[in-house]
Amino acid sequence: MLFPKDIEHKLGFDKIRDLVKGRCKSALGEEMVEKLQFAKDFDLIHRWLNQVSEFKQLLEAEDAFPFDYYLDTRKSLEKARVEGAFLDERQFREIGLSLSTINSCIKFLRSRAEQYPFLFTLTHTLEVSIELVNIINSKIDEEPKVKDNASAELQSIRRTLSQKHNQVRKALESEFRTAAKEGFIPDGASITVRDGRMVIPVAAEFKRRVRGFVHDESSTGQTVFIEPATVLEGNNELRELEYAEKREVVKILTRLTDTLRAHLAPLRKAYKFLGIIDFIQAKARFALELDATLPTLTNEQSISWRGARHPLLFLSHKKQDKKIIPLDIRLDTDQRILIISGPNAGGKSVCLKTVGLLQLMLQAGLLVPVEEDSQFGIFEDIFIDIGDEQSIENDLSTYSSHLSNMKFFMKHCGPKTLCLIDEFGTGTDPQFGGAIAEAVLEELRGKQTYGVITTHYSNIKNYAENQAGLINGAMKYDINYLEPLYELEIGRPGSSFSLEIARKIGIPHPVIGYAKEAMGSKTIDVDNLLLKLERQKQKIAERDQKLKAKEREVNELQTKYRHLTEEIETNKKSILNQAKREAASLLKETNREIEKTIRHIKENKAEKKETKKVRQKLSGLAEKVTEVKEKEVPVKVVTGEISLGDSVRIIGQEVAGEVISLKGKSAEVQFGDLKSTVKLDRLEKVSKGVSKKINKQRYTGGKGIDLNHKRAEFSPTLDVRGKRAEEVFSLVDRFMDDALLFGIDEVKILHGKGDGILRQVIRDHIRNSQVAATVADEHVERGGAGISVVQLK
Repeated sequence: MLFPKDIEHKLGFDKIRDLVKGRCKSALGEEMVEKLQFAKDFDLIHRWLNQVSEFKQLLEAEDAFPFDYYLDTRKSLEKARVEGAFLDERQFREIGLSLSTINSCIKFLRSRAEQYPFLFTLTHTLEVSIELVNIINSKIDEEPKVKDNASAELQSIRRTLSQKHNQVRKALESEFRTAAKEGFIPDGASITVRDGRMVIPVAAEFKRRVRGFVHDESSTGQTVFIEPATVLEGNNELRELEYAEKREVVKILTRLTDTLRAHLAPLRKAYKFLGIIDFIQAKARFALELDATLPTLTNEQSISWRGARHPLLFLSHKKQDKKIIPLDIRLDTDQRILIISGPNAGGKSVCLKTVGLLQLMLQAGLLVPVEEDSQFGIFEDIFIDIGDEQSIENDLSTYSSHLSNMKFFMKHCGPKTLCLIDEFGTGTDPQFGGAIAEAVLEELRGKQTYGVITTHYSNIKNYAENQAGLINGAMKYDINYLEPLYELEIGRPGSSFSLEIARKIGIPHPVIGYAKEAMGSKTIDVDNLLLKLERQKQKIAERDQKLKAKEREVNELQTKYRHLTEEIETNKKSILNQAKREAASLLKETNREIEKTIRHIKENKAEKKETKKVRQKLSGLAEKVTEVKEKEVPVKVVTGEISLGDSVRIIGQEVAGEVISLKGKSAEVQFGDLKSTVKLDRLEKVSKGVSKKINKQRYTGGKGIDLNHKRAEFSPTLDVRGKRAEEVFSLVDRFMDDALLFGIDEVKILHGKGDGILRQVIRDHIRNSQVAATVADEHVERGGAGISVVQLK
């Protein structure tokens, strides 16, 4: 039960309803929003909420759900129910489009039954005849108009009508040209239609010069529209054909309506389904705007909310790009009623309305703006007493109205009721009002009612402090700036800060002093104690924030240290693997050089001059091997902030570079010919002298050999056409050695066909080498015997 009757207006639920309604796509959904109401059944509420939550996920996933043609055709279906009645083309077109949408919705949800199980259940026992949709689409086109081929008779009539229309048009154009030559036609005029018949415009002074029937005249009377006698019979035939066309169209539409009438029962279910889908999608879109979630639902009476936000306030602040202070609140069997106190305009009433509105929204099947780990119970009743209830008609003052509400509360409330009372006990003498309020509170406590109550009365706060099932809460207040913080703190009463606010506003000191004396020392002492507690609380909160900031800083440093350690280990393995690969590559190159040396010596019959040259080459290779084994240059890490021009390296790596620009928390570093953007926390500063030595060793490789550049320039096809045999051998050997160095298994040598001598010399030379596995012709379509394909070992 909800009390009073205008509870939706008082809590703002009527505005929520309008916002959801504005997101509907059809009158079907809007009607369901109008029926949106408070429910008590746990299973029903659970199903509603999960349907909306699944549709929210669907919208977030941007899945291809059909959202076009949510059309309300219920009036058309009601018209089709009457025997002999028929629907027009537009009505059938709307039915066809909307039924296609319904079928698409059903197909979508059934194909994703596991992903959206609660939405899938909506499609149970729901069937829409695809054949009916196909029949409608086969008869009605997009204009909408009955198609020519809807029946053989209609097709014949329209064909004849088109032919006759062309005949009449030609005859009329002939009459028009004749009249124009005679000067009977006004300038710029043309053939037109009047009363469904084709006519020609004639100047009024010549109307008797043209034989025919006058159908109309212009607004000035200077032009008349005449149907020439020569086309009179043709126009009559056109009119008869048009009547025949209309009769045949009515026959087709009547038969189509008869077909539709047989499906009315399943069609009504289908459109109810479309309305439900529209209703759910509107609630889901509203939930997305609110950042609303599906909290944990429990089938008992409790409230355990975290990060709760008033929906209307949230949307208002969102438009203004302002933050909203969330609410954390808890009501359970140990603390059933929360008494909130604090200064005026501190947020007490907003807090109370937030509780009422969110609970009402949830039990009406709407997702609520709270953190996902919040928990909502189900209440059977929500009673509120908010605002000025003065009634002239019922001769009730504000206080009398409040008392009437309290009477209703005490009579009807119970363990499953949520009572919300704003400014408890106000409206009369504070001494008596406070006493009556305390008595009402005792009655509510005795009935184990749940509730949130706002008050300024000290006796109510004292009563809550000493009674089981009640708990005080305070709206936080900045005592330094005397400004509300709009945060609820549960566990202690709040002060109204009346004297402090009066002092801030500028009330004279004598007046404030007099007020203190009038209040009495006991009251002042209590208020001062609350003030002192508030100051201490704020100091503790500030220290707590500083400690938390330090703790976060320590955690970040620990995380950074762990990541650095992991990165060092990873880089260590990477460096070792790279060294192994380079050593293997160097060993392979050395073996090839030795083999080439042996082969060269044999080919030159061990001449001294050639032998000396080869030995010098091997000596140079030995020097390169020696340089690879040299000690690494010791690196000196420099402390201090990294700035433009500094030498840096990536932590855990050897290569150093120069910082050429700084961009926020990143730096652009020049590593040799490579530029790279690296986060500052991944770089360490090194001395410039050392960085140059590192880079020299790293990038020059001792002898200036740049394998990367050489690999990029390498082509797997060698063109030796036009060269002599003695020139070819060295080119082929170097070519195959490079291929082996770069790990290429297959190369091609382009020598041309000619008389075949060069080809044979090259192939004999390759077969005698120790690096080739096979040599053969290229495919006939790609060069055949003019290209040798060599498979390397």
